[in-house]
Amino acid sequence: MKLLQIPTANLEERIKEELEENPALETGNEDGAQDEYNLDDNNTDEYDGEGDDPDVELSNDGADKVDLDDFLRQEDDEKGSDYGDYYGDTEEKQSTPVSVETSFHEHLLDQLGMLELDERSHSIAEQVIGSLDEDGYLRREPTAIVDDLAFGRNIHTNMDEVMDIIISIQGFDPAGVGAWTLQECLLLQLKRLPQTKETKNAIAIIDKYFNEFIKKHYDKIQRQLGLNNEDFKEVINVIIKLNPKPGAAFAVLNKAESYVIPDFFVFNNNGFLELSLNSKNAPELRVSEGYKEMMRAYERSEKRDKRQREAVLFIKQKLDSAKWFIDAIKQRQHTLLHTMQAIMDFQKEFFLTGDDTSLKPMILKDIALVTGLDVSTVSRVANSKFVQTEFGTYKLKYFFSEALQTDSGEEVSTREVKSILSEIIGSENKRKPHSDEKLTEMLQEKGYNIARRTVAKYREQLNIPVARLRKEL
Repeated sequence: MKLLQIPTANLEERIKEELEENPALETGNEDGAQDEYNLDDNNTDEYDGEGDDPDVELSNDGADKVDLDDFLRQEDDEKGSDYGDYYGDTEEKQSTPVSVETSFHEHLLDQLGMLELDERSHSIAEQVIGSLDEDGYLRREPTAIVDDLAFGRNIHTNMDEVMDIIISIQGFDPAGVGAWTLQECLLLQLKRLPQTKETKNAIAIIDKYFNEFIKKHYDKIQRQLGLNNEDFKEVINVIIKLNPKPGAAFAVLNKAESYVIPDFFVFNNNGFLELSLNSKNAPELRVSEGYKEMMRAYERSEKRDKRQREAVLFIKQKLDSAKWFIDAIKQRQHTLLHTMQAIMDFQKEFFLTGDDTSLKPMILKDIALVTGLDVSTVSRVANSKFVQTEFGTYKLKYFFSEALQTDSGEEVSTREVKSILSEIIGSENKRKPHSDEKLTEMLQEKGYNIARRTVAKYREQLNIPVARLRKEL
């Protein structure tokens, strides 16, 4: 279950950890072919342990009675597996790309060197930079920074000295860094722009009418500044180009979140869907030949003292652990493919057309019934895996949705309703955007039995603001 939850981007790291901990596990395959599961195999045993099977534990006293068949068996006569047909190009490069970034705080510290500060001021500036959050905002008051410097760095300073340093840092790149509020952040950016008529009006709006601006009470602002629609639109265009989170561009995300590595690939071959598993999910692992040879040597040895028995106990434990890990990886592959195949069959129309409205209502239980897996197992796959199609890359969770009944009694996916809702809002007149009540009426006219509160919930799930905040000039 733990291996099943690991995204493809992190699987390589997990395997690396296991290789470091267990010397009996190696990469590569003796025969140059992968020892993989076939979908027709009945090898679907559950793995609920994290170590050796308690039924095959080896005691010191019984070390000379070890059955070594599991580890000494030659694999030359094993049959090839058809499971390899489900993998992508075997020549695909196995390494995962890793981006290299300069952090936000490192970027600011690099600029700090250009201020030519003395050691004391430099330490104060470092403390200020360290107090900035990942968006570039200063979340501590100057008095708190004064206290931090006294207790943390044994530097006794005052508000004026700290404020001078903060003002210097506010001149750093990116513009807007070091502000306490969004309003101050936007003003810092506007003051760096060429002071045209539009920029000056933008400064007046943010400085004096900020609350009216964020609530989109544009009429009131226009009357106060004496601006017609065209002039006001140019001012707004200046403001919307500003960055409300100047530090966000330097944010370092989790490796698995910073880019998506698909776990599956679905291809449309003249109307026939072909499913393949990312080859990174099929690492070439094997039990160490060196450790097998140690077991052979022990079997051939006539002298078996206590020290040798202890050694063979350690070797067998590592061999058991390596064999278990390889089997667990195979079980992971089997579960992933089995689940994805069921999802692909259930939502075949979508994978052929890419039309969101063709998605059928589908819940975890539907796939659990088809695959014979537990609902919790299907949930683990759906929440952490991605599939690449010719229409884009989707999280498997995307294909699951509840059912909604139409006037005709037909059940449709809530995903279809959200798609239509998004289209209606996208085509509305932005000068007079539709209210939730109007959106409800329009959906009901299309035959969808839906309440206003449900429309509001779907709108929020689509990250679409209320009508007042969608209004444009």
